[in-house]
Amino acid sequence: MGFDANFALEATGGYGFRMTDRLPADLTIRPVEAATWADFERLFESRGGPSYCWCMPYRATPEEKRNLDRVTRKEGMRARVMAGVPVGILAYAGVEPLGWCSIAPRSTFPRPKTSAVPGAARADDPSVWSLTCFFVPRRLRGCGLASRLLREALDYAREQGAAAVEAYPVDPDSPSYRFGGLRPMFQAAGARELGPLGRRRHVVRVNLAGESPSSQPSPTAGRGSLDDPPD
Repeated sequence: MGFDANFALEATGGYGFRMTDRLPADLTIRPVEAATWADFERLFESRGGPSYCWCMPYRATPEEKRNLDRVTRKEGMRARVMAGVPVGILAYAGVEPLGWCSIAPRSTFPRPKTSAVPGAARADDPSVWSLTCFFVPRRLRGCGLASRLLREALDYAREQGAAAVEAYPVDPDSPSYRFGGLRPMFQAAGARELGPLGRRRHVVRVNLAGESPSSQPSPTAGRGSLDDPPD
């Protein structure tokens, strides 16, 4: 598969990279599962990694929300992974984890609450997966890694039987919620807009089962819930 990068990075050992003209030729993608948990842990606990959240705010049950410190969040994610629950994918250069995309069945995400958005999936819809977050280390941003992760995440969801993927990106000039991705990335992947989610996010849907895109609903039709994690 080709890359849409403007530049890329060449490994120099460990987590050090120097800028070159393309992404690593040995870039690979693997799902996060028991066998790759240590890689996921290493990426999240690396400098600048999101170990403050462990990608749990959208996943937390009401019981888990009562105590969402770092240790509890990490254990909540680890328990899901060890139980075989899909949580997302990792990008690698050789054996080094470079980036993360959170993608899993919609039913595993109590939030965001999107019931007010016309056409959005029900929280218990088994045919729809949700893509909620990307993590690309600062030194790698701007090289197309997030777009590659998006394409691979859609393929992963399709392979697991999903008929559609729902996501919650923002406009490129948004000051927050950028972890959910940018709208142009999803538009390039064939996403159609369902409606706004709060003031900054948008609910978009990528059909994976060869459906013809339907007309977009009015952007003022509904705004979903603001009961979501802060940026």
